[in-house]
Amino acid sequence: MTDRRTARPAAGRFGYLVAAAAFAVCMMGTTLPTPLYGLYQEEIGFSELTVTVVFAVYAFGVIGVLLLVGNVSDTVGRRPVLLGALGFAACSAVVFLAADDVPLLCLGRLLSGFSAGLFTGAGTAYVLELAPPASRARAGFVATAANMGGLGCGALLSGLLAEYAPDPLVLPFVVHLVLLAVSFALTLRLPETVTGARPLRTARPVRPSLPPEVRGVFVPAGIAAFAGFSLLGVFTSVSPAFLATELDVHNHAVVGLIVFTAFFASTLGQLLVPRLGTARAIPLGCLVLIAGLALLAVSLARTTLPPMVLAALVGGAGQGMGLRGAVGEIAAASPAEHRGGALSMLFVVAYFGISIPVIGVGLLTGPIGLAQAGLVFSACMAALAAASGAYLLRRARAGT
Repeated sequence: MTDRRTARPAAGRFGYLVAAAAFAVCMMGTTLPTPLYGLYQEEIGFSELTVTVVFAVYAFGVIGVLLLVGNVSDTVGRRPVLLGALGFAACSAVVFLAADDVPLLCLGRLLSGFSAGLFTGAGTAYVLELAPPASRARAGFVATAANMGGLGCGALLSGLLAEYAPDPLVLPFVVHLVLLAVSFALTLRLPETVTGARPLRTARPVRPSLPPEVRGVFVPAGIAAFAGFSLLGVFTSVSPAFLATELDVHNHAVVGLIVFTAFFASTLGQLLVPRLGTARAIPLGCLVLIAGLALLAVSLARTTLPPMVLAALVGGAGQGMGLRGAVGEIAAASPAEHRGGALSMLFVVAYFGISIPVIGVGLLTGPIGLAQAGLVFSACMAALAAASGAYLLRRARAGT
């Protein structure tokens, strides 16, 4: 049987870009609700802690899928898994269209988590494998940029539609359904890259495992991913409330733009990695992330907007550097037949970074207030990033 990882004639020169576009569209759905949480609070009525719990349900959905079927695309193929992910994203949009209480919001977020969990590891591997040899180096950036760019565009799209178009709790999800339908049709036309892929009915839940070749780089990569995603989690869950209550910013488009800025900066940070090298990008990303957290702390302490915008730019860039470095190191160390599972395990750690600190901020908001809770978060994550950077530098000097 021909190894389609090297042949893939049906994909053409740009098949990996088509896969990346579908990746971005799927991830858009996970941040569509971010600028809308204030509207849901007005319509349904719930606390800021509930916002963080609704947000974290998504992360737990991602983690559950990655742990149970994170490496299933290595056996049944990338394409059926990605088509299923797009289907879950469409179901999530339909639930949000009907959402009139907290349980439905949680269900919509859970389904969104399922879609992201299925697409994250398998989609990253698929983009890498579809890329022709001349575009292999670029494909790593395209995959992570599709992930981060999709997340940023979701918040920007819903913020603009909520502010300047009718039916703010309806139109964003209708638009997303249309984009998902187009992505589904295009993905159907892409070739499979897994040689000897088995029928989907043979898939069984199997916890992803790390091959021996990956274990040496996984700890530093995972630490960087956890710290970086924790900052993005705070921006996408509680920053709308901080902007409204502390800074009197009620424009949904502005909220979406600030969230988009963090993810856009992440994409820009990834552009620096080829010059730095993936190994150096991880500790340097941690250092830049610390600077972003410091700016976030200034914004929270002084209740002023400019440092928050700078925090999104600087912190997002640090997150992007660390993420692309981590993906590159793990993808390079992984055997092809285990690449999807290894990348899934990386994103399990990353999504724990999104969920646990965010819930902690929600729990602290009641007793000490949102701004003080954010300061505690910033201090904890800066300490973690500093420890991570020091560990990585010591490891590099030791030559291990």
